Amino acid sequence: MMLKLLLLTSLVVMGASAKTLTFYTIDVEGGKSVLVVSPSGESMLFDAGWPGSGNREASNERIVAALRGAGLKQLDYLVISHFDIDHLGDVPALAARFPIRHIMDHGPAQSPSTDRGRFNAYDELRKKIGHTVLKPGDKIPLKGVDIEVVTSAGRLLSKPLKGGGAANPLCATNPQAAAVARDVEDDQSIGVLFTFGKFRMLDLADLEAHLSHELVCPVNLVGTVDVYHVNVHGQFKGMAAELAGAIRPTVAIVGNGARKGADPQTWPILRATAGLEDIWQVHYSAAGTQDTNPPPDFIANLEQPADQFNMIRLTVQSNGTYTVTNTRNGFTRTYHAGMAAGKKK
Repeated sequence: MMLKLLLLTSLVVMGASAKTLTFYTIDVEGGKSVLVVSPSGESMLFDAGWPGSGNREASNERIVAALRGAGLKQLDYLVISHFDIDHLGDVPALAARFPIRHIMDHGPAQSPSTDRGRFNAYDELRKKIGHTVLKPGDKIPLKGVDIEVVTSAGRLLSKPLKGGGAANPLCATNPQAAAVARDVEDDQSIGVLFTFGKFRMLDLADLEAHLSHELVCPVNLVGTVDVYHVNVHGQFKGMAAELAGAIRPTVAIVGNGARKGADPQTWPILRATAGLEDIWQVHYSAAGTQDTNPPPDFIANLEQPADQFNMIRLTVQSNGTYTVTNTRNGFTRTYHAGMAAGKKK
C-alpha cells in the first residue's frame, strides 16, 4: 500500500503548477473527495470520503497523499457538502494528520440517519478550528478563483447568475422527479460553481434530481458550463436530463466506485446531452458493460483485484484551455472553455 501511495503522490506533483487551477478527483471508492488548488497556491478539499470500517480503509491516507503531493503545507478550506458518511469521513483524524485552517458546511445535520457520534466529533472540531455556514449566493474565498454557492441546506439561488436566466425548454419534456424520502441529507448538499476566466465547472455533490430540476426550471439559474462533476457519483437518482441539457457541459467527470455510482441508466442521459464530448470516470462500473462505461483511457481504475488509487486530474490554464488527465496511464485530452458548439457565455 505504501508504494501505491508514493506513486499517487508523484502523480499529483507532476500535475501541479502555480499558474493553473487544478482539481484532483481522488479515488475514495464511491465516496467524494475533490482537492482544488488555486493559482495562488491556496487549497480547498470538497468532502472527506469514508471513515474506516470493517473491511474499508479510511480515505484519509489517499487524501493526505494527494495533499502532500500537491506540495501543500496546510488545507485552507475543508468544505463538507453534507453529512452522509461517504462525504463526512473522519475529519478529526484527517485534522490530526494535516493542518486544516477553516471548515465550511451547510449547518445542522438534518437527516435522522446521520451517524450522530461521528457528527458530534466533527462538530466539536469545527467549533475549535473555526466554522462558516454557507448559503446560496455566498462565495468561498479561495484566492485566484471565483467559487459561488448555488445550493445549500435545501435552498437554491434566488436569482440567476451571470450567463443564466434563460428559459429552459427541456423542463416541458422532463417533469420534476419526486424527492426520495430516505435521502434527506443528499438534498442538503452544498453545490458550487467554479469560475476561472472563461472556464466554469459545476459540482452539486449529492443533490438529487428533484432539486436539480428547480435549479434550471423554469429558467436556468446557472447558465452553461465547461465541466460537470456529476451528481451523486453518477447514480441514477441524481440524474436530471433537464439539468444536463441546460448547462451543456463539454466534459463530465464521475467520481464513482467500482460498485457504487456510474449507474448504467445514467449513461444514456449523459450521452444524449448536446455538446458533451467526453465522460471520465474514477472507476469502471462493474454494474455496467463496455457500452455503458467510457473507453479504458477515460477510466482511472479498471476492473482488477488490487485497487491502484488512480485519480482524474483537471488542469485549467488562465487562457481557458483545460486538460483532463488519467493518472493511471497519463492519457490526456485538452479542451477550450466555451468552445462547444452552440455555447454562449
